[in-house]
Amino acid sequence: MRSIEPNIGAVQVVAPAIIAATNTSAAIDLKGFESAALVINTGTIAGAGDYTAKLQESATTTSGDFTDVLAAHMTGTFPASLLADSVVKVGYIGFKRYVRTVITKNSGTSIAAGAVVIKGHPHDAPVA
Repeated sequence: MRSIEPNIGAVQVVAPAIIAATNTSAAIDLKGFESAALVINTGTIAGAGDYTAKLQESATTTSGDFTDVLAAHMTGTFPASLLADSVVKVGYIGFKRYVRTVITKNSGTSIAAGAVVIKGHPHDAPVA
């Protein structure tokens, strides 16, 4: 068995918490890596909540420059609504330098969730 740990970078984009409003993460810089994946981990959903997730991309860190990642630039898909106690993973195969996540509150009270971007295929390894 071989470890992938020295060959990936992991960036927490949403700290595990109770989310009661739409959450837009900071921009994540993919410079120095050739691949990325988003992993969202959910817990309890309160108040019959309906939350959706998406990945956005940009060539800059300017908030207004981000656009939704096209389905052709992702592997895997986001569910129509996030489910309680689940894990969602989506790969990014686009070409922009920055990505960010958006977890949107459509209805309900709150969701327990966290998200991590895993950056892979580094130009320089091992990754610190």
